[in-house]
Amino acid sequence: MRAPAAFALGLWLLVGAVQAQPLLAPPPVSTAASAPVDGSDKSWAVPALEIVAFDFLLNRYNRRFSGTTDYDVTMGSIRRNLRGPWVVDNDPFKINQFAHPYQGSLYHGAARATGLNYWEASALTFAGSAWWEITGEKTPPARNDQIASGIAGSFLGEPLYRMAQMVLRGRSIVPAAWRETAAAVISPAVGLNRLAFGQRFGATFDDHDPAYYGRMHIGPTHVTRHAFDTSTEFKSDMVQADFLLDYGLPGKPGYTYRRPFDHLSFQTLFSSANGIEQVSTSGLLYGTDYAVKDSYRGVWGLYGNYDYLSPQIFHISTTSLSLGTTGQWWATKTIAVQGTGLAGLGYSAVSSTTRRIGDDSEYNYGTAVRFAAALRVIAGDRASADVSARMVSVGRIANRIAGRDDISRVDTNFTYRVMGRHAIGANYLWSHRSASYPVAGDRRQTLSTVGVYYTLLSSDGFSAPDWRPGAAN
Repeated sequence: MRAPAAFALGLWLLVGAVQAQPLLAPPPVSTAASAPVDGSDKSWAVPALEIVAFDFLLNRYNRRFSGTTDYDVTMGSIRRNLRGPWVVDNDPFKINQFAHPYQGSLYHGAARATGLNYWEASALTFAGSAWWEITGEKTPPARNDQIASGIAGSFLGEPLYRMAQMVLRGRSIVPAAWRETAAAVISPAVGLNRLAFGQRFGATFDDHDPAYYGRMHIGPTHVTRHAFDTSTEFKSDMVQADFLLDYGLPGKPGYTYRRPFDHLSFQTLFSSANGIEQVSTSGLLYGTDYAVKDSYRGVWGLYGNYDYLSPQIFHISTTSLSLGTTGQWWATKTIAVQGTGLAGLGYSAVSSTTRRIGDDSEYNYGTAVRFAAALRVIAGDRASADVSARMVSVGRIANRIAGRDDISRVDTNFTYRVMGRHAIGANYLWSHRSASYPVAGDRRQTLSTVGVYYTLLSSDGFSAPDWRPGAAN
């Protein structure tokens, strides 16, 4: 996929205008949370047609403006791609590891917005990705792109769909007049299908009113430590905007975890230095809740993860499955401790930002071990301290000849609520890469930043569910 995400959004809306019935006026905005019934109406045909039409229009755009013949698709190239073989391509990192997952998230959102459940939408996303690989490009289909679009696309698309539904149901601070627009920006397929079909699919999903923690912070950051090739261009002073959502926090009485992503975590970081620096999603695919005495509640099971990290010195992306748990412990009457621990395997791509055109010596795909942990200490309704860490090791299990990469990232935050939803915060972010390649040799890269932020909290504040007797929930 070579079209930028913004143009992809426009193409998606254009598809709706081409293939939908005469457009209905947007449904009235309700400030009250509705209680629809899952599966009351759904369609396989509508999202399938949207995916095929989107892929066709994207191919036409790329053929016209990409400056390459990769999109000059013919019946001969389609027949050749159907026969295989599937390969690994080394297209630009942001195309393969961010644009492709985002493209897959559009497929997933289209299926979810027309009533399909998570697994049905995931199947359609996987099929839509294969359709693009075979009919969208004349180059051989790439298995790394199939993982990025067909699997990571669902891991990214489901959180975007859930967030759009939160906005539409009034579970956010977005004003009522802007909810339809905000939902369409978050998940374009949701906006398209609400515009095209009105309330036809409006009663297909009930979020069960999850407990959640959300915050947006924005402010200046400064590089405090760097250790890498001095020829690498980087900016020492930046402005960053960081959004975090923890959805379906354990401990809320009556909330269940029967569906994939009933618990999820989503984080994205934008930087003035390099655009999108991070997109991370993690969702409970299959698991259940549990309790330890009266002070601890948690969930555990199998998680699906997608990580895209792009500090100024390297890139890494991982699609993985992990076993793990998320829980909350009431340490005292007013202090709550929330934490997550995950360990699993996935498929990763790593690249240096200084890779020369045609030099693939530092573009490594391989099976990866992934570990992640997060801890948040909440002091009443006044302050919280957060630390999260993740480590990905590529090339130690398979593909050792191609090279080895160990990536670590630690993110710490302190947030102090001043008044209402308004808070101030401080952040320290450390990124490190240790790599060894047969051709390029060993490489160590480290980048540390510190920042001060204005922080906007969600309507639930620091959100520590309280199940203890006598608590007001």
